[in-house]
Amino acid sequence: MWPEQLHLQAERERLETTSECMRSHQPSWNDNPFSPELTASCHDTRRTITPSSRQSFGPVNGVSRTTLMLVEHLRSQGALVAVVAPHNHTKHNTFSPTATTADTQLEVRLQGYPLPFNPELSVVYPVRVSALFSRTFGSDTPPDLIYLASPASLGFQVMLQLQQQPREKRVPVICNFQTYLAGYCAILFPHPFSTFAVFAFSMVQSFLFRHESIKTVFYPSRFVQRYLEAQGVQASKMELLQRGVNTELFRPEMRSEALRREIAPNGEIILICVSRVAGEKGFGFLAKTVKELDARGLEFKLYVVGGNRNPDVEREVHEMFDPLREQGKVIFAGFKTGDDLAAAYASGDIFLHCSVTETFGLVVLESMASGVPVVARDEGGPSDIIQHGRCGYLVPPDDLDGFVDKVMYLAKDGDCRQNMATQARDMACQASWDKINNQVAWRMADTIQERERERAQLVHQRSASNAISQLIPMYSWLLMNSALRDVLVGRIVDAKLAGGFSVVMICWCLTGIYLAFTEAMLWFKSKLPQVSAQTTA
Repeated sequence: MWPEQLHLQAERERLETTSECMRSHQPSWNDNPFSPELTASCHDTRRTITPSSRQSFGPVNGVSRTTLMLVEHLRSQGALVAVVAPHNHTKHNTFSPTATTADTQLEVRLQGYPLPFNPELSVVYPVRVSALFSRTFGSDTPPDLIYLASPASLGFQVMLQLQQQPREKRVPVICNFQTYLAGYCAILFPHPFSTFAVFAFSMVQSFLFRHESIKTVFYPSRFVQRYLEAQGVQASKMELLQRGVNTELFRPEMRSEALRREIAPNGEIILICVSRVAGEKGFGFLAKTVKELDARGLEFKLYVVGGNRNPDVEREVHEMFDPLREQGKVIFAGFKTGDDLAAAYASGDIFLHCSVTETFGLVVLESMASGVPVVARDEGGPSDIIQHGRCGYLVPPDDLDGFVDKVMYLAKDGDCRQNMATQARDMACQASWDKINNQVAWRMADTIQERERERAQLVHQRSASNAISQLIPMYSWLLMNSALRDVLVGRIVDAKLAGGFSVVMICWCLTGIYLAFTEAMLWFKSKLPQVSAQTTA
């Protein structure tokens, strides 16, 4: 989303001195590789980093908020950060990270085509990586590292083009797998397109992530780990990276009695769901759940926080809850941020999480921090967050009756609900953003150091090759003149880059066909009620 490139530009002339200092310190995820106490003895050297965001950079998006926390953390430690992200066509929920005087260009927005199901996200038009370098730190100073936060259309282009570069010029990449795109395709696309899309995404991710230029792939849960293993991604590249939560914002004290009276004036139990309003977020299952709860006689109000900038998609999801929505038992509150969002969380009694495509599920952790127990389907990231029976319940993904049973039990047992709320808060407070962001920063620092060592080895090997050609003249014709070799290698690289860019263009054309088909289907569905009404009349 859900933020796509964080670049990392280190001060090369001081990197060797810094590396010696860093190697003398045993790293801890609680330490910061950019903090003054670690760099003071290295002549106040600092590392300069450039993050890139996902398909969106908005506060309502979990991936975007996670990336924002990292960007702010790195900049607060003196790192240079350039953010590259798709343009948000809706102009809603777009953030700009805090400015620093050291940044030459804080944010680069790229044009793309908005997704029909969620216009806040875009499929980026074809772009050359060299153009991104020029727009951030200049064509003569490419970044030392690229961080892809939930790589999608932009991240795939970057990885594909970088992999065509010669090894000595290739920029190392760190990926953070935060969006299960294949799972979205399986839900959103009709058969047989869904089968083809899942296969295509799996093959593309397998090909790109296994390349030697990808140094680390962060994953947030065992669910994602199993998926990456199935795609053949090397275990040595994979590293668990969970999420933190802002416990100062999301806390039980944000509970609003005024909001509770507004939602449930007769004291009904308040069920809350915070999510983007879209079909892949499990709203079909949620609609069946609340209808069954109503059939069993539970007095409740379902309060849904979130929306969708495509009114047709939003209306389609809303209609899933009729007639309960028309009766006022289901309330769609729209987008909320900041204190309003925190108050919505804390004012609920039970949090319902019905999505099975979440790689982590930040909303679950925010609910727990707010002191609200969770009932979730046991699939995806929430399986690693929720301790069954302590802070909530995990239910098999297709067990509707079991899900309803757990909600009924918590709704009727206030003591159990309060006990779980307390434990949920305690567990959430253990998730520190500083610890998590420092883990990423240390991995970035290690990657840069390793890259500098590799470059030094390549320079040494080339020098040795030139020396051999001078010592053994009779065989020097086999080794080729270095200038001629550089020209030939340059032509080969240009050809590979052209080929890679051609692949990007072909993929975009195929994507364009799908987008056109989807737009046509949505237009047809929006006109169908009018045609039916005219026919009836």
